[in-house]
Amino acid sequence: MFPFLTGGSCKMLQFAKEGYPFIVFFSSIAILSAIFRMNWALTVAVLIITLFMFFFFRDPDRVTVQDRNAFISPADGKIILVTEAQEDEILNEKALKISIFMSPLNVHVNRAPCSGIVRKVDHHPGKFFSAFKEDASILNEHITMLLESEHGKIVIKQIAGAVARRAVCRVKPGDSLIQGERYGIIKFSSRVDIFLPLDSEVKVKLNDIVKAGETILAVRSL
Repeated sequence: MFPFLTGGSCKMLQFAKEGYPFIVFFSSIAILSAIFRMNWALTVAVLIITLFMFFFFRDPDRVTVQDRNAFISPADGKIILVTEAQEDEILNEKALKISIFMSPLNVHVNRAPCSGIVRKVDHHPGKFFSAFKEDASILNEHITMLLESEHGKIVIKQIAGAVARRAVCRVKPGDSLIQGERYGIIKFSSRVDIFLPLDSEVKVKLNDIVKAGETILAVRSL
């Protein structure tokens, strides 16, 4: 974590732990390049990449208002799909599917949409098509997590995109998650799909910008 000034007070800017190898690697190259006066264009390029790594792996705190009847967005980004769809990996039934596209400018840390117990975490090797494509949900590299909640079974997919090459799920079966709690990250541009009960009332629409841990995607009375 690094301190920075904002609003007249000193706060701590946090970074996802998965980003530190990238930050340290490019920072080291930038420093060595400057010390030994290597090619100035290389030094500037590496410095820009280093600053981007700091920016990309930022992990700001979020205030999640706990609501048992609400499903909170698991990712920052833009809503690209809201539909009824068949979920065949775990549920084998139709569900309300909401897809969120995460650009390289978004915070890429993922958060739990509701409280529950992790029952399953499956890694599926695959392709790296554009995350906008509907087939990406099935064909791309992804991690599927089953969260057992008060509302029943909730499925969340972390999907790699054309640039993203790795999703990280920090939890394992048996772990408990609290609504809004961090549980993983996808490196670089990517997508998250969430499958909710069909009778959930949608609170977002296509092209809406959402924030992980804060934006309510849907509600459902217990």
